[in-house]
This record gives sequence, structure tokens and C-alpha cells, in this order.
Amino acid sequence: MLRLGPRRPAGDRPLPGAPPRPLRRRGPGGRGPPHGRGGGVNTAPGAPAYAVVIPTLGRPSLSAVLAALATGTGPRPARVLLVDDRPPHDPAPLPVTVPAELSGLVETVPGRGAGPAAARNAGWRAAGEEWIAFLDDDVLPSSSWAEDLAGDLAAATPATAGVQGRVFVPLPADRRPTDWERGTAGLATARWITADMAYRRSALEAVGGFDERFGRAFREDADLALRLLDAGWTLDVGERRTAHPVRPADRWVSLRAQAGNADDVLMTRLHGRDWWERADAPRGRLPRHAAITAAGLGALAAALARRPRAAAGLGALWLAGTAEFALARILPGPKTTEEIGRMLLTSPAIPPAAVGHWLAGRYRHRAARPRPPAAGPVPRPAKGVPETSVSTAVTGQLAES
Repeated sequence: MLRLGPRRPAGDRPLPGAPPRPLRRRGPGGRGPPHGRGGGVNTAPGAPAYAVVIPTLGRPSLSAVLAALATGTGPRPARVLLVDDRPPHDPAPLPVTVPAELSGLVETVPGRGAGPAAARNAGWRAAGEEWIAFLDDDVLPSSSWAEDLAGDLAAATPATAGVQGRVFVPLPADRRPTDWERGTAGLATARWITADMAYRRSALEAVGGFDERFGRAFREDADLALRLLDAGWTLDVGERRTAHPVRPADRWVSLRAQAGNADDVLMTRLHGRDWWERADAPRGRLPRHAAITAAGLGALAAALARRPRAAAGLGALWLAGTAEFALARILPGPKTTEEIGRMLLTSPAIPPAAVGHWLAGRYRHRAARPRPPAAGPVPRPAKGVPETSVSTAVTGQLAES
């Protein structure tokens, strides 16, 4: 285990041999005793008790997550909390098949439809266990996931706030991955990704949990991790493994993803301009997108002002930048007609979308302030004492594995 120094439409397909089981629901707000029988117990003597929290929008893949938890080796969770984050006005029951092995352990907690950060907060606050294992509703824990998790938690020190699982993304073996598949594959090297992340409850309480100003499934995990590290906690990389299959997506998914530029603005407001390095996050192409967008707008303005030479020059810059961006997305891919068409369709639209979301984020988060410093379990390093490089340490550990 590596120790780091301080610094997502409802439907259901029942699984074979797994008859539907009724879900127990907690009272309003997810607090108070659940309606129905009591929670389950940890079946491995001496293993740290833990609860599994899964925010969900009711995806069909949720049933597969529960099936994987039910058939794997190792100690069962004390409870599995499904945070129903669909719009609050949705009256339909959460569509999920609960395996017989998890009967009596699965509870639903009502969410507010306010995003994964708020949903995870509702989940861990409804659980009484010291360790909370967060999973996404579209992952597949390995057959030894619970067994490996028990080992990860047993190896944690009192200063350990969280232990990250090792996420891998299955990609096609008979062709190059598409732009969307390559983007999803980046989850395999993301730091502190909550697709599989176990946190100590007391650490979550110390920093106030996830920051609900992050309303999308983006950057809320890095924000929490940086606040914990700043408070003096440590974060570990464990041995358990989880698959994150690539979800089907339409041709516009890359355009919608540009909304994350507003979350990057919020991260800068909360953690300073060096948060990219501290979180080991890729910077992206925003500067290039801004240049391409400026050239396009300048060409349009020059044309309206009847300045043909300026319009032609700026238009050439816009065309060159857009072509370079499209080629950067096409060349690593499978180069099928469908994929090339998708790249040619979205590449001109992404730069202005990215810049627009960035500007909207600057306005929306103009008054955002960091949370007050939180208490930690260990003293923070004295000034002048170098800290362990998070990026170098994690990269080296993952390379060795």
C-alpha cells in the first residue's frame, strides 16, 4: 500500500437467478432508522466494519454492482446505502435487483437531485460505520474486492483519511479506442477518484464532507482530497481493483463535458493556482481553446467591419487551430467514418463551449471562498520542511503494479 504525505434513464433488467428484493428506505433526509429490518453484520471477525455508499440515478448497471458485491469473497459490508439522486418529484421506486445474498443489507436514502457530492454526503451521514466505501453505480468490483478492501483498511494508520482503489477501464482489443473511450480511460490514473474510494468517517466529519458547490461529477473528489491533505491527514492507494466499463454515449458528450471548465474555476478559487500540480490533474487545452475562439470572433468582427485582410488572416488562424484540434482527436482513434464525422462535427464547437463555461464559472464563483481550516490527526509539517511529492509517489507505485 502506498501512503501519501499531507499536501452519474431509469430501467431494470433482472439478473439471472436473482429475484427482486424489496428495498428498505430511510426516513426523510436519510436520517433515523430505516423502515424494515436492521442492518447486516460484518462476517469476518476482526475486519474493520464498513458501509458501501452508491449514489445512483437508477442506471441498469446498478444491479450489476450489487451482484458483484454479493458474489465476491471477503467480509460483507454492514450495509449498502443507495442514495437515490433522481429528481425529488420522481415517484417511481428505484429500479434495482437486490441479490439474495444482500437481503436485509440494502437500504435506500433519498437524495435531493443535487449532484454526486450532495448524494455522497447524504449517504455517509446516514451510515454509522467508521469506514465508508464509495462506489459509482456503473463500476464492477472485482471478485476479491471486499477481501482486498478489508486488507486495505486493516493496513491504514490512525492518520489515514482514505484508501483509493485501483480502477481500470476495459478498452476494445481489436481496434483503437474512440475519443470518448480514451477520455474514460483517464479514470485509471485519476487521483482519489470516488468511483472506488474508502474514507474514514471521522475524517469526513473533520472537513465537513464533500463540498456541495460542485454540482457535477467533476472535481468534487479532488477538492475533498486536497482539504484532507491540507489538514494533515494522509491518503493511501490500496490493492483492491474495480473495473469501470465505458458507458454508451451520444455524439455530443464531449461538448457537454466542457461544463467542467467552470468547476476548474471553483477549484482555483478554493485552492489557489497551484491546485493542478497538487492534485496531479492535467491542465487541458483551455489556453488553445481561448486562442481559437478569439481568432474566430475576431474574424467575424473584421468581416462585419469590412476589413477583408484582417478577416482572412484571423479566419486562417481559426481554421488552422480547429484543424489541429480535430486531428489531435482523430489520429489516435479508430478512424472509422462514424468517429471521424463525430470529431469533425464537435471540434469546431468545443473551443467556444469551453471558454463560455470558463467565463460562466468565473462569474458564478466570483465570491467563492475556501472552507475554514479543518482539524487533522497529525501535526502539519513545519515551514521549510519539504513534503513528499504526491504525483511522483503515486505514479511510481502505479507503474510498479
